[in-house]
Amino acid sequence: MASRFDNVPHRRALFDRRALAERLAQLEGRNADLRRAATAELKAALETGRAEIARRLAEHPSRGLEAAAAQAFLTDQLLTLLYDFTTERLFPSTNPTAGERLVLIAVGGYGRGEMAPFSDVDIGFLTPGKQTPWAEQVIESMLYALWDLGLKVGHSSRSLDEMIRQARGDVTIRTALLEARFLCGDRPLYEEAAARFKAEVQNDPRAFIADKLAERNARHLKMGDSRYVVEPNVKEGKGGLRDLHALFWIGKYTYDVQRAAELVGAGLLTAAEYRQFHRADNFLWAVRCHLHLLARRAEDRLTFDYQREIAERMRFADRPGKSRVERFMQFYFLQARTVGTLTGVFLAHLDEKFAARGRRFGLPSLRRTSRKLHGFVLQRGQLAIPSDDWFAGDPVRLLELFALADRQGLEIHPLAMRAAARDAKRIDDYRDDPRANALFLDVLTSPRDPETVLRWMNEAGVFGRFVPDFGRVVAQMQFDMYHHYTVDEHTIRAIGLLSRIEHGRLAEDHPLVTGVFPQIVSRRALYVAVLLHDIAKGRGGDHSILGADVAERLCPRLGLGDAETETVAWLVRHHLLMSATAFKRDLSDFKTILDFAEVVQSPERLRLLTALTVVDIRAVGPGTWNGWKRQLLATLYHSAEEVLRLGHKQIGRGERIAAKQEALRAELGWDEARFSALVRRLPEPYWIAEPEDVLVRNARLIEEAGDAQLRIGAQVYPERGATLVTLYAADHPGLFYRVAGAIHAAGGNIIDARIHTTRDGMALDNFLVQDPVGRPFDEAGQLSRLRSGIEEALANRGRMIDKLMAKPLPRPRASAFPIAANVLIDNNASNRFTVVEVNARDRPALLHQLANALFQSKVTIHSAHVATYGERAVDTFYLTDLLGDKIGAGSRLRTIEKRLLEAASGEAIVEAA
Repeated sequence: MASRFDNVPHRRALFDRRALAERLAQLEGRNADLRRAATAELKAALETGRAEIARRLAEHPSRGLEAAAAQAFLTDQLLTLLYDFTTERLFPSTNPTAGERLVLIAVGGYGRGEMAPFSDVDIGFLTPGKQTPWAEQVIESMLYALWDLGLKVGHSSRSLDEMIRQARGDVTIRTALLEARFLCGDRPLYEEAAARFKAEVQNDPRAFIADKLAERNARHLKMGDSRYVVEPNVKEGKGGLRDLHALFWIGKYTYDVQRAAELVGAGLLTAAEYRQFHRADNFLWAVRCHLHLLARRAEDRLTFDYQREIAERMRFADRPGKSRVERFMQFYFLQARTVGTLTGVFLAHLDEKFAARGRRFGLPSLRRTSRKLHGFVLQRGQLAIPSDDWFAGDPVRLLELFALADRQGLEIHPLAMRAAARDAKRIDDYRDDPRANALFLDVLTSPRDPETVLRWMNEAGVFGRFVPDFGRVVAQMQFDMYHHYTVDEHTIRAIGLLSRIEHGRLAEDHPLVTGVFPQIVSRRALYVAVLLHDIAKGRGGDHSILGADVAERLCPRLGLGDAETETVAWLVRHHLLMSATAFKRDLSDFKTILDFAEVVQSPERLRLLTALTVVDIRAVGPGTWNGWKRQLLATLYHSAEEVLRLGHKQIGRGERIAAKQEALRAELGWDEARFSALVRRLPEPYWIAEPEDVLVRNARLIEEAGDAQLRIGAQVYPERGATLVTLYAADHPGLFYRVAGAIHAAGGNIIDARIHTTRDGMALDNFLVQDPVGRPFDEAGQLSRLRSGIEEALANRGRMIDKLMAKPLPRPRASAFPIAANVLIDNNASNRFTVVEVNARDRPALLHQLANALFQSKVTIHSAHVATYGERAVDTFYLTDLLGDKIGAGSRLRTIEKRLLEAASGEAIVEAA
């Protein structure tokens, strides 16, 4: 047993077995008292040992395997002492029969000799046949003692026959027993069990491998099916510890290896690959042990708040443009990528071993027609290299490998991937080679499946070597709650989305881009722009400006002409323009459209920018794209396209209002007098601001209200993926902030608001509302609560502050991110309004608090636009003074800025005076 824990130094400092055994021997009393006293001694020893492990990990924060082995060693000592005490003092068997034999084994990860501080203690009790009363007493007593120690125990009690039968029928039990290790008890019985397991269970490696791979695929799917999710699961996630364990299990089952190092002798890994295996294993165990110690429980998800603390514990340091937590997570993802590469190579060897028995593991059948392979070879349907020095002969072949795989629709043999990863640095001297650049551009702009082949190229390290700027963002996380993937994974996903849109496979989600794609002339420039749009992240400056510089330098090397290079650089420089305009500005304000069109300048650039914007948002992660964003971008696109095509002087404000009014009259079917009365009541800006379908809904609500002073409409608005809440009420100061508070108290999240006042003094306000996860606010109970909440708020029934403070924080993890509140005031963005943009940490009732501050500043809010980017909220208000003019006085603007900053920065919810 000692040899298993040779890497644990000063073991007596962890657990002084001799001293504790002597104290246990001195205990006296009846069984119940003895067990309690022994448990107290063992618990003290457990706490001392855990504290020593934590101290050592703090002193040497990267020694993960040592910490994991130390925890297993500590558990071994506790269990063996407890077993001896139970069988010798509590339930001694003076004359045991052959059936009264018992052995205690460690199984699973504990059997392997690796445990995190709060891992389950997985043990098994084996008896030769049916359990005897003596064995039942021992097992029961030990389990109660372990539970009293505060340990979470995974246990089983089986006879040898039951063990064999259950192991045959359940791959999970089979895997746990595969790592079984003798702890204490009857050793001959253990040896008999091990021999029977090997002879009767461990005899169909192909079925076991297939089961483990299917289990792995299901686990990956559950965990997000990417090793680049920004809050990974260290144990179960793709590229995590469980993937490394699966390799060892398969090697042990197939080749009977006892330690991971023996995978080299079995020919499954080279010595260099085992070093990578060991390095990844050690790092991941260190992270997992730190996680458990921080959480004080079994916690395997590396959430944002823990990332910060572990980065500090593991002594990562800030660098220009990259924080310590980003550097830590980049290293984490590089290790996860290593795990994926090792898995591919490992399975390739197994594939060769079991080739004669059937189809390849987890890989589809591929057509085997004759192809031109340019010196490459086909090996069981996969693209392979003819010799190990193939890339050394001509390093451009490193790119040809991937280009050929793309053109021929072939998978690349893992051993060819291994050679490409080993030789990737050879491409450094061929970055300017026209052949190499042409091959790379062919893959990037492939009409087939560029995402898959680019991901292979990235996994092999060829991508980052050939495009060093891309290499800088490989495995680089973005430490926020908005981006779900690392920069390289986000970029490759965006390219894949663009390809699927081009082929019409996402027409339902993206009808606008699907429709305009055939009109795009600069297709090649668009794909390059998607590649480069985030390439300068992590450099300590504006990544859009820095990325445009990269584009101007890189595009000529790739073979793009001057015009294409200019287009790519422009797209990278302005890739955030369209989303910022659509989500943070009032699209009914014609100056917004004019300013946007002035930057865009041409219909072709507008089409390109729209496509880039859509795939950039969609590739951020699940749930970031919705109907509301689609509608806003479509509105901006069509408005800007009209300006670029006709010029803003060719279609005036009056003509647009007249056209909307005519369409509304046709839809309503009202007579002239009735419709004219409605038109006279509504101010000119209202007709510009609202889309035609909202005009119809508002008109019908006003008609239903009649002479009533309050009417609330709430209905799902599927075109925008939200619920439209319309308030028709007697106007009075503070109405907006009260309604905003009521909507939040009812569980709603306001994403857009337009505020209007009729000429006879009625407020007509339209709010778009979603639930906290971005879906329409549409349940009958929700809508009922919302209506009654607004009525109570306007009638001043009950204190709004009490209702708001009772709401739980929807995003408690946001506290992990430092966000300084900021207020930007722009008097040039609109001809009629002062535009105020507030950046702040997203939190409950933020909009209510900001509107409250504006109410106290005695200004009129005409529209409010809410955008959220994970933990960050950006709220934009279009304001005038009480006379309807822009706010021009500097002192007045400074007062507004001060109040908004206080509202945005404060976590406490305050009531307006």
